[in-house]
Amino acid sequence: MLDIKRIKEDPQGVKAALRAKEVDCDATIDKILVLDEQIRGLKTASEGKTAQKNKLAKENGKLFGQKKAAERRGEDVSGLEAAIAANNAQSIQLDRDVADQIAQLKALSEEYRTAMLSLPNLPDPDLLPGGKENNQPLRYFGQPHTFDFEPKHHVDLCAGLGLIDYERGVKLAGAGNWMYTGMGARLEWALLNYFIDTHIADGYDFILPPHMLEYQCGETAGQFPKFADEVYKIANPTDERVHYMLPTAEAALCSIYRDEILTEADLPKKLFAYTPCFRREAGSHRADERGMVRGHQFNKVEMFQFTRPEDSDAAFDELVTKAEALVKGLGFHFRTVKLAAGDCSASMARTYDIEIQIPSMNGYKEVSSVSNARDYQARRGNIRFRREATGKPEFVHTLNGSGLATSRIFPAMVEQNQRADGSIVVPEVLRKYLGGLEVIEKK
Repeated sequence: MLDIKRIKEDPQGVKAALRAKEVDCDATIDKILVLDEQIRGLKTASEGKTAQKNKLAKENGKLFGQKKAAERRGEDVSGLEAAIAANNAQSIQLDRDVADQIAQLKALSEEYRTAMLSLPNLPDPDLLPGGKENNQPLRYFGQPHTFDFEPKHHVDLCAGLGLIDYERGVKLAGAGNWMYTGMGARLEWALLNYFIDTHIADGYDFILPPHMLEYQCGETAGQFPKFADEVYKIANPTDERVHYMLPTAEAALCSIYRDEILTEADLPKKLFAYTPCFRREAGSHRADERGMVRGHQFNKVEMFQFTRPEDSDAAFDELVTKAEALVKGLGFHFRTVKLAAGDCSASMARTYDIEIQIPSMNGYKEVSSVSNARDYQARRGNIRFRREATGKPEFVHTLNGSGLATSRIFPAMVEQNQRADGSIVVPEVLRKYLGGLEVIEKK
């Protein structure tokens, strides 16, 4: 969620920044400004009428005292009774007016909140405007893989070596699913163990969150309400709350400290989580994307940080370096790409992608996205820390990065490490998880 103060101070600048993200929010911003003014006006009017009602109550208290004293003296109290009745009538009308204003205020506040939640995050000013055509490769590592034989596609390699059963995966769960078998399951688990051990060694706390989340998690992460139709929702006849299967562990990690105030000494919080991820969109039907490059369920280890605002740039660089190191450790050629404003997700202010080559796809594919949301998610989830110097609460910054997703690492590993006889060389960093196995050969 954006800071309303910034919107009010520079609406044209906010509009221009969002246009750089290829989103036209001009009408929404204008609406937010009108709603904000109406809400403030209603609050002022309601407070004024409440104060007026309190004043009448005090007056009536005095009038009741005067009436009792007059009655004891045997004097006529009809004038006092009329004044009390008039005040009571006015108080009843004020009650109605305040109730009316509160109802209007509630409706306007809901409309205002919906409009604010619909705004994407502002891109950092150093990003190029526009979409992926303006993404900037920043650096390359290693050399593209070459073969002195005709290389096979990862689907054929995995099927031939009995690593993945694609047909039975589809039989169990439909198109866009697969099933790891035997050494394929062990190789997948070895990848996850490699990621997990690396993050633990770097001082990150290991989290195993629920895979089924409440709606507020998606709202805090910025996925809802705009992308609510892209997840697997769960119907429960005994519970009216909306639940869904997490599309990424970011949605869970982001909400761990929702509606809490951390101490400054608590920061930074460095976390990582392993989860399967569930996506309704399995991607395109392009011939070069067959296999496990896109799917409805895949495994991922996700890194996450909560930081002070002044520390988030350094945290971003740390997460990028960690993601790059994981890919280097597997021996892959890759590039790091700075995304243009329009290619960053709605919640993020900046994103770098780590992209590797999958030979059969004749290009680069993203295996890690590292992003800084600044205070956008923290505002949506009311996640703050108390500044020691001032004693005042401030919003934290949140950052996330894949570390890593296996659904593209696995096919790249299989294709790049294949040999002419159809066997696969196991990356050195994974061998300790496979009993020292160096080559996977057909039985």
